[in-house]
Amino acid sequence: MTQGRGQPESPDYEPSAPAGDVYEWFQRGVKLLKDGSPAAAAAILARAADAEPDSRSIREALARAQFNSRRYEDAADSFRWIVSANPTEDYAYFGLGMALWRTGDMEAAQEPLAIAVAMRPDSRDYVQALKQVRATLRARET
Repeated sequence: MTQGRGQPESPDYEPSAPAGDVYEWFQRGVKLLKDGSPAAAAAILARAADAEPDSRSIREALARAQFNSRRYEDAADSFRWIVSANPTEDYAYFGLGMALWRTGDMEAAQEPLAIAVAMRPDSRDYVQALKQVRATLRARET
């Protein structure tokens, strides 16, 4: 008996499972992200992250895809996971701060951005983001 688009009915059949293995999903997700399709990238990278939950490279690509598809809370969660798994990842602190900034939580965004700047004071992107968040917080005080 067949089901759907000619796929055999079986207990292991998943209609939305992409073809290939986890590495191929990761590669396709990164390519989709690079090619400007962050929502599609996030979908396939989420599948890869479910299959390989301890992979920081998959999580980072997923976080970037979530951020670029304006899923800022999801991106913040993904960047938090990376930070907790490896507290020396300056980019994860930066991503977490940026995602929190985009959710409107300037107070929460300030700390991870400050950590990113402390880790890489030579990064203009990190420094500029922290300056903007702090300026916004100061402007809100007046």
